[in-house]
Amino acid sequence: MKLRDYLKKIKSMSDDKADLIATFFKEETLTKGTLIINEGKTSKKSFFLESGIVRCYIIDLEGNEITTRFFSAPDFLNDFLSFFEQQPSEENYELLTDAKLHSISFTDVQYCFHNIPEFREWGRMMLTLNHVFLKKRMIALHKETAQERYSNLIKTHPEIVQQVPLHMIASYLGVTKYSLSRIRKEIK
Repeated sequence: MKLRDYLKKIKSMSDDKADLIATFFKEETLTKGTLIINEGKTSKKSFFLESGIVRCYIIDLEGNEITTRFFSAPDFLNDFLSFFEQQPSEENYELLTDAKLHSISFTDVQYCFHNIPEFREWGRMMLTLNHVFLKKRMIALHKETAQERYSNLIKTHPEIVQQVPLHMIASYLGVTKYSLSRIRKEIK
């Protein structure tokens, strides 16, 4: 899905406004393994993911990588706290595949918020959708079994199950890779 279409899908707006907003984004083609947001550094860009998969992860107290979220195209992503508060990120955002992205700078986001009402409404919708996702994820971690969480991931994002290494999916689900292997066998 193209950026212009994604803008209109999230919040209804005219073609002219979507075209105007799209001019503030810069196209980037990046390779698998690239960190687009680094822990300890302030996020200076927000991204529209036109193609590819991104993994967010933290390093826990024992030095293990813990996957906190996946993004797959088409999607909009940033570290909202780091970006909007302009403070160091607590997470890493890594490309798991080659990707085509469109980035917008913090300065351009602020300009668009203040000068384009449609962008302001689109941004409000993006913040709301992100909050809803995080709330549902938090509840699922406590009210659903690992098998239910895995089944939901298969239904909502089969591309992640197909393209992401199992140990990353297990980490995201809050289980060991051995438990995930057992769950996968039970589902088949």
